[in-house]
Amino acid sequence: MRFQNTLSVLLIFLFTTLVFSEVLSEWRGPNRDGIYPNERLLKEWPANGPTKLWSVDGLGIGFSSPAVTGQAVYVTALMGSEGWLFAFDHKGKEIWKTSYGPEWDQGHKGARTTPTVVDDNIYLISGMARVVCLNSTGAIQWSVDMEREFGARNLHWGLTESPLVDGDIIYCTPGGSKAMMAALNRFTGKTIWQTKGNGQLSAYCSPVIIKHNGRRILVTMTEKAVVALDPASGEMLWQQPHVTQYDINPNTILYQDGYLYTLSGYGTGGQMFTLTADGGSATKVWANDTPDSQMAGAVLIDGYLYSSGHKNRGWACAEWKTGDVQWQSRDYGGKGPIIFSDDMLYLYSEKGDVVLAKPNPEKFEPVSAFTMQDGSGEHWAHPVIKNGRLYIRHGDVMNVYDISAR
Repeated sequence: MRFQNTLSVLLIFLFTTLVFSEVLSEWRGPNRDGIYPNERLLKEWPANGPTKLWSVDGLGIGFSSPAVTGQAVYVTALMGSEGWLFAFDHKGKEIWKTSYGPEWDQGHKGARTTPTVVDDNIYLISGMARVVCLNSTGAIQWSVDMEREFGARNLHWGLTESPLVDGDIIYCTPGGSKAMMAALNRFTGKTIWQTKGNGQLSAYCSPVIIKHNGRRILVTMTEKAVVALDPASGEMLWQQPHVTQYDINPNTILYQDGYLYTLSGYGTGGQMFTLTADGGSATKVWANDTPDSQMAGAVLIDGYLYSSGHKNRGWACAEWKTGDVQWQSRDYGGKGPIIFSDDMLYLYSEKGDVVLAKPNPEKFEPVSAFTMQDGSGEHWAHPVIKNGRLYIRHGDVMNVYDISAR
């Protein structure tokens, strides 16, 4: 009897460990929606910008964001033809670096994936379609070649996806007739399920699990559609058309209170869908071409969407429920990633301007700005906020600024 009781306790412990694993760092914040909660930050910066705490040079080539945990800062980069994962401490000292295999070295070459950190493991997907798990010392635990395993076809600009981890599952989007999406065991890399779905290719999008009336639904975008799946089985629930020039749909979907928003560039813009009570189908509510963020994301604040332009250039604000455009502004270039924390918007323009602005549906209201002059190449990496610090990556340089309200 004592043995049985001990065994039961161990099984409960193992089950709890698997199900309630802690995601320490995630693409675009803990909910993948560009919002970084629980911060106390400055509402205005000095004329030259906030204090730079430290900087890292020589990272190699990349457009990925850093993954920041209480223990370390992780960032991916291309050096030569290899992809490297770097780990730094919170003073900028390199702890280790590990090669995870070939990385994208063709058009707009560089590392794309922002790592996902869960417990003691770091997960990434290379531009060459390899899913890799490393531990906190930099040792590779397993890797899966999605081209070999699932028949993944690489994309014109390299596969781009930050892996989604949920409990003991990691989700990925190989794309194609054999496996539109797949679920792997995050401890072993073994396939749990794969689904043909709609048979479309991946579209540079990082998926998210939404919670709708108590039901969990896995949503993402493929080359010509927004799709919804059952995360446990991979069953395809529904799809709706979302067609963009060059089949580029990188922006992670936003969801709130039964409404789901998709967004792409090239003048396509956004679409709003409403879900049925059980989430089993979706109906389009509205569509507009502004904003039309190419790959810079959007944030939803108090019933309004804030994003940026691509063909329809300009920072923009639109009403969530109707899609009505409230304003547009071409200040600071009007184009680039946007995030939100502690009642303020953070814009990183493709010109290198870092802008602090108030979320105001009546007008564009910048408060402070400075220019990220270090580094080289395109200003495409999304900023990250963690523990009062702002992380900006530009090519082979990463700067860390103190933006805490002391």
